[in-house]
Amino acid sequence: MTTPTTVATTPFPDQKPGTSGLRKKVPVFRQPNYVENFVQAIFDTLPDKAGATLVLGGDGRFLNREVVQKTLRLAAGNGFGRVLVGRGGLLSTPAASCVIRKAQALGGIILSASHNPGGPEGDFGIKFNAANGGPAPESLTNAIFERAKALTEYRLVEAPDLDLDTLSDTRLGGMTVTVIDPVADYAALMRTLIDFDAVSRLFASGFRMRFDAMSAVTGPYATAILEGMLGAPKGTVVNATPKEDFGGHHPDPNPVHCHDLFDLMQGPDAPDFGAASDGDGDRNMIVAPGLFVTPSDSLALLAAHAHRAPGYAGGLAGVARSMPTSRAADRVAAALGIKAYETPTGWKFFGNLLDAGLITLCGEESAGTGSNHVREKDGLWAVLLWLNILAATGERADALVRAHWQTYGRDYYARHDYEEVDSDAANGLMDALRQKLAGLPGTRIGDLTVSTADEFAYRDPVDGSLTERQGIRIGFAEDARAVFRLSGTGTAGATLRVYLERYENAPDRLDLPVAEVLASVVAAARTLAEIAPRTGRPEPSVVT
Repeated sequence: MTTPTTVATTPFPDQKPGTSGLRKKVPVFRQPNYVENFVQAIFDTLPDKAGATLVLGGDGRFLNREVVQKTLRLAAGNGFGRVLVGRGGLLSTPAASCVIRKAQALGGIILSASHNPGGPEGDFGIKFNAANGGPAPESLTNAIFERAKALTEYRLVEAPDLDLDTLSDTRLGGMTVTVIDPVADYAALMRTLIDFDAVSRLFASGFRMRFDAMSAVTGPYATAILEGMLGAPKGTVVNATPKEDFGGHHPDPNPVHCHDLFDLMQGPDAPDFGAASDGDGDRNMIVAPGLFVTPSDSLALLAAHAHRAPGYAGGLAGVARSMPTSRAADRVAAALGIKAYETPTGWKFFGNLLDAGLITLCGEESAGTGSNHVREKDGLWAVLLWLNILAATGERADALVRAHWQTYGRDYYARHDYEEVDSDAANGLMDALRQKLAGLPGTRIGDLTVSTADEFAYRDPVDGSLTERQGIRIGFAEDARAVFRLSGTGTAGATLRVYLERYENAPDRLDLPVAEVLASVVAAARTLAEIAPRTGRPEPSVVT
């Protein structure tokens, strides 16, 4: 049947997108009409969709193929002219952004819950990216939620499932479905940014690397580019086949969930460079021999050396970091004489700055780094830029990081996550801390003195919008800081994130144990927020 069918439905009250779309447990998405309602709500908020091009794909987690098929039928029922879908239903988040921009599409639907676990009882997510390739702005996600609450019907073309595994064009109603190679456009873009010849020579010289794709979507990209195009030895990429449950692992590239790689890089036979990416390919972990590189330091180092890669040879317009990210990148920007921006967490805030040409590089402490080549964070791109810098400098990765600290000082940094805390308890903690702010400056806590205390609000320099209640910041006179924020990316309870940093620039204080340097900041943060009494958690779930 090619004529669209209208199906009556009733709204779900919980379809409010967060910072990265709608994320819920898989059983929630498997409720009858749940996917159809939310996708229809997206389509109902899009003007000019008749005949337009849509990009579609996801990270391959459980339910990915089923939701791709449903979305194709809904797109045909809503008058789209063409959908570009990654082979097998796969597209990494940065590759989707790349394809949206290259195809000048109206936007794209990305199926992912990013770094959250997958499987039948795991997490799933649906988000819409706009025509610039970036996450939908808050005005659009609010409109989607309002539409979802009032939805009474959805429209689709009823048809059997399409073949997603063969590169082809297929008609679905009045719409063309084009199955594309998910890697091709992305790899072509990387060639314009990175000196592939220099990196190929690096591998030919005997350089050894381990890339852990975590049984997630970056596997095919890393294999094609690192091993196929750059000549890295076979087996450089491990866990390279995407799996619906990520092999039973939590696809978050940090020392806890990626411990095999982390342990290898600390061992006596460590390769020259270690890296990993997450569920949907937008995050990265960098590990030098014997040294974990924090995402904050990675952003700063990339900013300092980006000019060594062809795509950034002309220098940087500016850099931006999310507020909880350490101030290391700010120090590089000051040395380069360029502007550094501090934004709320959420890639859409970087999108405005990128579109306006105000910045070239940006990053978040949660292992997301990116540039103006797409409008998403990009895990594999960050790894390739690192390789370009290593090839250009001839330095070992650990030596490069230590040289950076000698030049700019070191922002010792850690993040403590208290996961699945009771939501009322987490909100009560933040409310109590909020009420203390005015009286905190001048307070002595251990060997630290509070110098500033506020709740971060952001006035967008491009569109003038104001975003409030983005995290509580406590600054200490000793050049240290603690930040408290509730995360919007989980699907159960609340996650309290506590970000801790302290700056040191004395030459003999640049290579100390992180826990030792941060001990007084950790103690002050726990005391100020009354974490253990209010949450019942004496220790965090994860420390990164």
